Amino acid sequence: MSTAPAKEHALTGVTASEDTLRRFLQGLPGVDAVGLEARAAGLGTRSIKTTAKAYAIDLAISMIDLTTLEGSDTPGKVRALGAKAVNPDPTDRTTPRTAAVCVYPDMVATAKAAVAGTEVKVASVATAFPAGRAALDVKLGDVREAVAAGADEIDMVIDRGAFLAGRYLKVYEEIRAVKEAAGAARLKVIFETGELSTYDNIRRASWIGMLAGADFIKTSTGKVGVNATPANTLLMLEAVRDFRAATGVQVGVKPAGGIRTSKDAVKFLVIVNETAGPDWLDNHWFRFGASSLLNDLLMQRQKLATGRYSGPDYVTVD
Repeated sequence: MSTAPAKEHALTGVTASEDTLRRFLQGLPGVDAVGLEARAAGLGTRSIKTTAKAYAIDLAISMIDLTTLEGSDTPGKVRALGAKAVNPDPTDRTTPRTAAVCVYPDMVATAKAAVAGTEVKVASVATAFPAGRAALDVKLGDVREAVAAGADEIDMVIDRGAFLAGRYLKVYEEIRAVKEAAGAARLKVIFETGELSTYDNIRRASWIGMLAGADFIKTSTGKVGVNATPANTLLMLEAVRDFRAATGVQVGVKPAGGIRTSKDAVKFLVIVNETAGPDWLDNHWFRFGASSLLNDLLMQRQKLATGRYSGPDYVTVD
């Protein structure tokens, strides 16, 4: 397979062959599952004062990839989602815009028109999302279609079958090929952590993605039973922190699926700050993949401003 080389860094040599990559991945420290989950739970109990909560809510809104990935998606639904991303609360123009709108490749042009003239990005899932079961040329065609339509970001899924079979170099090479096909678009690599079975596998997948040139590593498609959790996100944040320490290259993190409330979002932001550090508290480096989260954030924001809940009837239904 001929692909452009990943950016050179201190660990580039570990991907020279299947054997060197396997040795590197198997040499990563094992994950203490009990300790990981206890730390994630502990961070989730931190109390947030009112002023900090207001800041966290606005930050969380600005980090959302507002998402619709259904077979029933229509141009009208995507246009409405784009309008909501640009102007989440029509009654309060100080409300931040979301980071992006995330859609299927055939809806990219519609989404692009809906957010035109703003900083809101258009992200598109690709590579035979969500299962990833397709030939490489089909996956790359998926990516090129989305980019040609104007996608600013590509969310790809890895070949979990290859990963679980121990074919780590195949996973690495596919990510590199997608990175090349994506061109200037930023690449988010989805692991589907709920299918990887162990925390050790999540750590190994994180390093494969980063070594291959991912701009973001992402937990999930949102299409399986177990999606983003505080523990698996904390583990991926540790990985990006350690990768930057080893290579000087910063990589973002995107938990997706199952994050529905402001309380949950704030917990994740605390985990980001305490694990990777404040450099990641920016939508260039941290995102939430969500569809319903925005509504709860808007209701909580209105509560802080007015002292009362407006209720779900006062925010648009996705």
